[in-house]
Parts: sequence; C-alpha cells; structure tokens
Amino acid sequence: MRGAVDLSSLRNRPSGSGPAAEAPGSAAASAAGGAASVPSLVMDATDETFTAVLELSRTVPVVIDLWAEWCGPCKQLSPALERVVTELGGRIVLVKVDVDANPQLAQAFRAQSIPMVVGLVAGQPVPLFTGAVPEAQIREVFAQLLQLAAQNGVTGTAQPAGAPEDAGEPGEPEEPPLPPLHAEAFEAIEAGDYPRAISAYERAIAENPGDADARTGLAQVRLLERVQDADLQAARDAAAAEPTGIDAQLRVADLDIAGGHVDDAFGRLLDLFAQLDPESRAPVRERLLELFGLVGDTDPRVIRARGRLASLLF
Repeated sequence: MRGAVDLSSLRNRPSGSGPAAEAPGSAAASAAGGAASVPSLVMDATDETFTAVLELSRTVPVVIDLWAEWCGPCKQLSPALERVVTELGGRIVLVKVDVDANPQLAQAFRAQSIPMVVGLVAGQPVPLFTGAVPEAQIREVFAQLLQLAAQNGVTGTAQPAGAPEDAGEPGEPEEPPLPPLHAEAFEAIEAGDYPRAISAYERAIAENPGDADARTGLAQVRLLERVQDADLQAARDAAAAEPTGIDAQLRVADLDIAGGHVDDAFGRLLDLFAQLDPESRAPVRERLLELFGLVGDTDPRVIRARGRLASLLF
C-alpha cells in the first residue's frame, strides 16, 4: 500500500493550529471505523498542521490535492474534486495543499508536476493521479480508494461541525458560465487535447486581445503540452551535459515550473540568458516572459526575476 512518497519527516511534529489541525482532534478519530468531527469535508493543510491530517486518515480516507495559485489545471480540477467529495457525504475528506506555501509537503509528496492527487489511508500514501482528469475518472479512482481503505480497516466517516442546514439549497448565487471559447478550451484540456485547447484560447484572444484569462490559459496549456511526455531525470541529465543548450535548459525550466519550483526555473533561464550572445537570447527571453505571465506579474518571484532580466538587457 505504500506509494513512492515518504511522509516520515512529517510525523510526530506539533500539529500547530488551524482547521486542518483541529479536524481530527476528537476521541472518535482514533477508531478506524468511527466518526471524526471536521470543520468541513474540504480543508486546507500546511507543513505545520499535516500531522493532524495523517491522524485523520486512520479514521476516514483523505485525498490530498496539491495545487498552486498560478496553476490553471489546478483551478479546473479542484471544483470537480470538491463535488465528488461532497457527494460521498463524509466517506472521504479532501485536504488542499498549496505547494508554493508549503515546500516541505511538496518535497515529501515529490510534487514534480501539479495538480497532483494522493490518497492517505491509515497514514500511508496512495498515489492516485496527476493532472486535470474528467470527473467520471475521479469517481472511479475514489471508489477504488474506498475499497482499499475498507481492506485496511479504515471505514469511518467525517462529520462536518456546524454545517448550515440549508447548504446547497436553491437560491444560492451561481458562478457565471464560462465564455464559449474558454469552455471549449477546458473541455479539450479534460480530454487531453492540448492543440484544440490552444486553438480555442488563441481564437478567444483574437476576438478580445484584452482577455487576460485567455492569455494565462494559453500559457498554461502550452506548458502542459511541452511537459506531458517529458522525463524529468532524462531532461536534467541532458541539461547537465549541455549547460548552454537552449532547448535542454528550456525543457528543465518548464518541468520546474510545472512542479512548482518557480525560482529554480527562473534562475536557470536567467543564468542561461547571461551566458548567451545577444543573437541567441531571443528564445530564452520569450520563454521567460511567457512564464512570468503564467506565474503572475505581481508575484514577488516574478518581480525579482524581471529585475534581473532588465539588468542583463541594459
């Protein structure tokens, strides 16, 4: 049952405070077939509070959603995860981990690409899937996780504390529908058809050059297309063998961004940019600008990297 994830460094540390730490605090949480009181079926966890999540998984299976604010596919996947967990009525708890804010958890789960979804059963990790997948596939995977949990005696349920009785009733405001081309792009991403998603976003930008969401989405899908079949170790070996090889360095930078290692990606490309002659720099500068837009212009890491790029240009 143990997956390719080492959580030993996260055990036996103070739980800290916050919802994720408080969730499994009741005595019922110690009984594998009992009930655990939780603030919500969907919670956040941090490096400091994760011990409590491990304990919770001894009563009810936990699904870990590793995500980042800049990750478009993460924002697409998370609502689907939440819907399925809510429908299961406490048989699974969803715990969200921001990999940028929690580097120890990102390292422990070896989150080389996000979104990454991992199960926890009795404190043990169960790798589930990486990337945005269709909701039907999520249901199938969660059904298998519940079967695995039952085989290991983890058959408890989570009971949200103070959940409003009228939650989900008609009359609640609904999110506005996506523009048609954005919806087409999301549908294509779910199907793994990245060229179609790219085309949809490009058409959206052609119709409205000021569509910032489409530009971000386009950068995200282009990144997904570039890294979908890449082997991280092979890419790193190639980059090490060819320190000024533009294609090799771009490939590793893409993989670092996809895995949430933003500073590493920017540092690699800026170091490469500094070594190249002016005639060879254009592809590296273009990739940097694309990745800046993907992470977000107000992100401190982007601001620092832009400053260094400017100093190299002038």
